[in-house]
Amino acid sequence: MSKPDHSIDPRIRESAKKEFLAYGFEKASLKAICENAKITTGALYKRYKGKEDLFCSVVADTVADLNGVVEQRCAVDVNDLSDDALMKAWDMDEEAMLWWFQFLYARRDNFVLLIKCADGTEYSNFQHDWVEKMTVKSYEYFCEAQKRGLTYVNVSMEEMHILLSAFWTTIYEPFIHHYAWEQMEAHCKLVCDLFNWQRVLGFGLPT
Repeated sequence: MSKPDHSIDPRIRESAKKEFLAYGFEKASLKAICENAKITTGALYKRYKGKEDLFCSVVADTVADLNGVVEQRCAVDVNDLSDDALMKAWDMDEEAMLWWFQFLYARRDNFVLLIKCADGTEYSNFQHDWVEKMTVKSYEYFCEAQKRGLTYVNVSMEEMHILLSAFWTTIYEPFIHHYAWEQMEAHCKLVCDLFNWQRVLGFGLPT
């Protein structure tokens, strides 16, 4: 029994990525994807159920990488953290923030697909869903700090989601507007100056 030929798969995904970036998922043409990949539509359907399956295949590695970061950070038991570590988790450290921009910039095409071009796919609400994932663990950190008396303010889960939505919007937008890396570096400094989580969440202030 002959083995399936996967040699053209990278060519299909590259053609699909360019088409999705140019037109978004809903307006992208499977016919154009096939023509640019120099394959027949029959060859495409042997590999993918349809346009959404192809889109999901294109972004799969990036989604897995992002989920891996979330899983790694969620594995931390906040009960084991020192008071100092809980407070420092909210520092707008430029080096740590730059790590995020580097991580996303290395995957920028697929990240843009997820945040800008995914309407009509299972990732239509990616921006909201990603913030929701970040909110769950962030709120756990905050509640632990509050329990220990490290902060005097009350912030609901919903408010935390709103704050993090604003924060992540400042990260999404440079990718949507096709910033070069030098612009990303400068923007990273602005984001660090803009968000003073220690002050907003009341760390180190008297009750």
